[in-house]
Amino acid sequence: MRSPFEWLSSLIQSHPKVVAAVFILFIALALYGTTLITMETGTETYLDKNTERWMLLDLYTKTFQADSVMILVEADNVLDPDVLAYVEALEDDLSRERYVTGTSSIVDLIKDRNGGVLPANSAEVWRIKEELPAGMLERYLPSNTMLIGVVSLETGLEDSQKFSLLSRLEKRIGMSDRPPGVTIVVTGDSAFSKEMSAEMSKSMGTLIMAAMVLMVIAVGLLFSHVRYRLLAVFIVGTGLVLTFGFIGIAGMPITMVTIGAFPVMIGIGIDYAIQFHQRFDEEARRVPLAEAVRITITKAGPSVLYAMLATAMGFIALTISPLPMIRSFGLVCVIGISCCYIAAIVIVPTIGLLAQYRPVVDDAVPKKGKMSGMERYNSMVGRFVGFVSRNPVPVLILCVLITFIGFQMDNQIIVNTDEKTFVPANMPAKVNLDKVKRTMGETSTTPLLVRGDDVLSPDAIRWMDELQQYEETHNSKVTGSVSIASYLKQYNNGILPASIPDIQSVLLKIPKETRDRYVDGKIVAVIEFSTVDMPNDIAMSMISNMDKDLSWKVPPPGVSASFTGRGEMFANLIREIRNGKTQMTLLGFGMILAFLYLIYRKFVKAATPLVPIIMIVGWNGLIMYVLGIDYTPLTATLGSMSVGVASEYTILIMERYYEERANGLPLMDAVRYSIQQIGTAITVSGMTTVFGFAALTISAFGIISNFGTVTVISVFFALIGAIIVMPAILVIIGGLENGGSKKRQLSAELPGTNE
Repeated sequence: MRSPFEWLSSLIQSHPKVVAAVFILFIALALYGTTLITMETGTETYLDKNTERWMLLDLYTKTFQADSVMILVEADNVLDPDVLAYVEALEDDLSRERYVTGTSSIVDLIKDRNGGVLPANSAEVWRIKEELPAGMLERYLPSNTMLIGVVSLETGLEDSQKFSLLSRLEKRIGMSDRPPGVTIVVTGDSAFSKEMSAEMSKSMGTLIMAAMVLMVIAVGLLFSHVRYRLLAVFIVGTGLVLTFGFIGIAGMPITMVTIGAFPVMIGIGIDYAIQFHQRFDEEARRVPLAEAVRITITKAGPSVLYAMLATAMGFIALTISPLPMIRSFGLVCVIGISCCYIAAIVIVPTIGLLAQYRPVVDDAVPKKGKMSGMERYNSMVGRFVGFVSRNPVPVLILCVLITFIGFQMDNQIIVNTDEKTFVPANMPAKVNLDKVKRTMGETSTTPLLVRGDDVLSPDAIRWMDELQQYEETHNSKVTGSVSIASYLKQYNNGILPASIPDIQSVLLKIPKETRDRYVDGKIVAVIEFSTVDMPNDIAMSMISNMDKDLSWKVPPPGVSASFTGRGEMFANLIREIRNGKTQMTLLGFGMILAFLYLIYRKFVKAATPLVPIIMIVGWNGLIMYVLGIDYTPLTATLGSMSVGVASEYTILIMERYYEERANGLPLMDAVRYSIQQIGTAITVSGMTTVFGFAALTISAFGIISNFGTVTVISVFFALIGAIIVMPAILVIIGGLENGGSKKRQLSAELPGTNE
């Protein structure tokens, strides 16, 4: 049976036009798929819907959490009767929108104190203002030049519904007849998410364009000795279209982390295009084009496939992450590099035949006694490898020492899960939201979801009240708390009802909108603990301590309680990122080791390419610590990604080393010659990859630009590991193999040893 590579080469040789036509149809289908791509920014990107944490958060959000939109009104004097009249009319207009349950502002407070109508003059407005409670003024009127209106929304709205509503609110505000000098901004968490989604789309286009431009520059500079040097860029562009099309047709949403996958895919995919183009050009110089197609596909096809699969192993390891956005990143990278491989192995030979490819004749032959730049680089690499080969143990000791320090520093790197720090600092929605938070004060809420057969039983109500009092008096981070028990006391003269009839009687006195905010029937209730604003790592510690309180301050029989909310979710991400990055890296190592063992059937040979990669992971930790770069959902993928990317370089060098040994070269000569030949190729390949990754560094999203910085450095480390660490390891392994061979030879020559 012919191999798939032989079948493909025969098909392209026999019907290149048909192959080109079919491939164009696939591209057209992919272009349609790109129109189906959607963006995702909600909690779905952080939590798996099959987990208990997601189910609790979803239950709390849909049952109790009513979202709101802030309307920021600014003017020279927002208490001017004309401005207040405008705000009144605007509130009435906005309240008619679907999903809006009500509006509130300083206008409503003033009207309540003035018989339900606005005062006709400024003096009356100021008189009423002086009578209002200070807390209300701080919330709705932070200064005489700014007032904040609140548009309350229905509970449980999907992001698409919120975004649609925001667009309608902005349209109504834009069409309203504003008094001169009045500016209005729509802000809040929903507005932040909406604008972040739009910024993600814009950023993705910018990054891809930048990566492609950098690829053109890199290929133009480093790949000038072949005809159609920009063919590699076209191939990567085609792979990108196929990837987008697959994602759109499969219904996979794009997240903030997934955006970083596309420049990564371009940086890696360009290598496959160069490998096939280089091999085709090499064969076309000595054999007819049809034979060049066959050799390129059947010889380069399997070797590049092995390298691609090894890289894919590192990305596949990301799919064990509990964070959907990281799993999506790994999956998109696997799809992307696979599409680039397919595009390269089909496009290079097909276009070569259709265009009747002719290799470039190099007339720029160096003068006698002078070397070209590439020859000088080869010579320099050869001398350096010679030094490493003569001193393998000291070199490895130094590298291991740096690795050890890196792993120690890795534990000191901060894990950042604050979504507000991931977006551009000057993003209008962030600027406006920060302004509101500074005005209204930085406070957070940690909800405790209470579930049971009867959360309104006397025992359950008493337990809620006791837990609230305990946390308020013993937890310095808790500034207050509210639950249905709080209102039962408030509407019962400060006394907690002690019997079921009393509880039911008092419940009827509590306004329905207030009651529904803290209890749903008899089976679900919520205690909302107000806390000081704090970093997520401190919040994680606080929630852990409150969980311990629950272990001894247990709910009554038949009742359970669990902390939830977005704050709890982001705090828990710290633990999941810290544990997950190690697990993903180890899995990446394990999968590549198993893959290489299946190919080589020798454990030492399979493990050899992974030794430099272990060091690279340690070096990554050290450089992140030195540069002050935090671990985020995106940089947490670095270890596993480095395993996949660097394995290609070390595998290629090891393969060439064993090839030269089989050709009869002595150990030291084989090491030096293999690094000298492959080192030049992987340097060019690595630099083009660096150009692709460098596009990430220009992103306005801090989470992506930091990832770009560390990936560029990681690829540089991969080159160092291949050119410095790998020869030292090969010398030591080769010495051990030589020693073993001599012992076996001596044993075979001694009489009686085979008996």
